[in-house]
Order: sequence, then C-alpha cells, then structure tokens
Amino acid sequence: MTVHITNAREARRYEARLDGEEEVAGFAEYILTPDLIAFVHTEVSATHEGKGIGSALVRTSLDEARKSGLRVLATCPFYAGWIEHHPEYADLLYQNRSRVTD
Repeated sequence: MTVHITNAREARRYEARLDGEEEVAGFAEYILTPDLIAFVHTEVSATHEGKGIGSALVRTSLDEARKSGLRVLATCPFYAGWIEHHPEYADLLYQNRSRVTD
C-alpha cells in the first residue's frame, strides 16, 4: 500500500489517497498566508486509521512548507503532537516575536 499525497490548493487542504483509489483516505486542512501556513484540522477515514496516513500528510505538508520558506502554525492537535515527536521539524514552528504587552 502506497500513500499518495497531493495539495488540493482550491480546497485548501492536502489529500491522501491509497494506490489508485479515487476515494480520499484522509486530509489536512490549512490556511495559507504569504509567510505562514496554519494547519487547522486533520482527518483520516475510520477504515484507514492506523495505516500511517496522518503521518504521511504531516510529513509531506511540512516538507513542502520548508521548501517554500513558510512558518508553520500547528493549531491542529494531530500536527502539534506529531511535531513534538519529530523535533527535526520544530524549527518550522511560528514564534510570536512581538514584545507588546498589556
């Protein structure tokens, strides 16, 4: 089983499909700005859970963010947890550099 990940830009999400299947096995929704990509929701169909589809979505999308020079805001708990377990991607995380306080 091979997982194929594509960026469906018009739908603002990465989509995962398995070996020639037309059905989307999982997706990761995002909000894109010129400097930042915020991953807001990830979902894998119940029939495909536990097959590494979520990890493939995260790894592919983060690799593309790195190539594009984008910072990453991981508001999706799956993304945040995945990055925590893969610290080689932590450098992509958005850091608020504002010094403004109340």
